[in-house]
Amino acid sequence: MRNEVLKLPRTGVEMELYLTDNRAVEAERKRPLVLVFPGGAYAWRSDREAEPVALRLLALGIQAAVVRYSVAPARYPKALEEAAEAVAFARAHAGEWFCDPGRIAVMGFSAGGHAAAHIGLKWHQMPQGRACRPDAMILCYPVITSGEHAHRGSIENLLGEEYQRLREEVSLEKYVREDTPPVFLWHTREDEAVPPENSLLLAGELCRKGIAFELHLWQRGGHGMSLSSDQVYPSDSTGIHPECQEWIDMAARWLKAL
Repeated sequence: MRNEVLKLPRTGVEMELYLTDNRAVEAERKRPLVLVFPGGAYAWRSDREAEPVALRLLALGIQAAVVRYSVAPARYPKALEEAAEAVAFARAHAGEWFCDPGRIAVMGFSAGGHAAAHIGLKWHQMPQGRACRPDAMILCYPVITSGEHAHRGSIENLLGEEYQRLREEVSLEKYVREDTPPVFLWHTREDEAVPPENSLLLAGELCRKGIAFELHLWQRGGHGMSLSSDQVYPSDSTGIHPECQEWIDMAARWLKAL
């Protein structure tokens, strides 16, 4: 396995690579690649949603990289610019990383879901153009809206003093287009930090625009569950919900079928 941290030249964002080589299988096999954006309300980045997720993806035959995007006091559009560079850089290095340049996905958790969805919905506004368009988005209890059901803390950390002026600009359900990539969404009904309406609002717009998507909404489980297993929580934690552990296998099958 190749594991190293890269600092990208344009924005300085760090990406930690978790790459399987192909010595045990076909030398030319091209795997999907997932860029992982951990959550943390744009104030920090959760370790629970970083390396454990990347290693689980590797076990499922998917290359992974954790993107350490900027958080407060950095402000919008810094994280969006970093996400654009990360996707374009990954696509440019697809051959070297044994990955398929046509199956580069972004995966985000909570505020990291906002960062991932942001580039998936606004790639056309970025200087890299189509090179920074992810081929798919996997969004895990994502922050989407800045409206009634917003996680206000995430939006405030993203925008700072520009909150009132720019908050509509980062309400992502408003930016679904006909060329939006396919989306895999999951949330829980009991999430009181980032209400499930965030995923439902996005799913509604995807449906209206005819974009392929899957939405999975489980009843039980709070916010920030990550893998919802003893890999990320103590064995007696209320964060473990066996039914929610299925999401990553489901997402992997969905991604490989694209």
